Amino acid sequence: QVQLVESGGGLVQAGGSLRLSCAASGSSFSINAMGWYRQAPGKQRELVADITRRGTTNYADSVKGRFTISRDGAKNTVYLQMNSLKPEDTAVYNCNAKGVVLTTLLPFVSWGQGTQVTVSM
Repeated sequence: QVQLVESGGGLVQAGGSLRLSCAASGSSFSINAMGWYRQAPGKQRELVADITRRGTTNYADSVKGRFTISRDGAKNTVYLQMNSLKPEDTAVYNCNAKGVVLTTLLPFVSWGQGTQVTVSM
């Protein structure tokens, strides 16, 4: 089982910055990709950004140029640097990891517990 622990959410004024972190832990796993999703009240969950183990990144159009996703493979940790935050970025942000459990060679998908990001005007 792979657990994800997120940190870094909070309250920030519009135009400000936050950095989210998500660390994966467990035994005998290999991560293929990690990413961040968000869900605002009354809206569906959407992909914000993801990154593969090779470093290929993908961003939602709404965050391109403002958010940067990165990862530390050695620490099984993914980061989301969020700059120029807007009130519409307010949401619960969840970390996601996809990979393989090495002892069984079965795929896994894990989710973090979520961290609140609130951007005030």
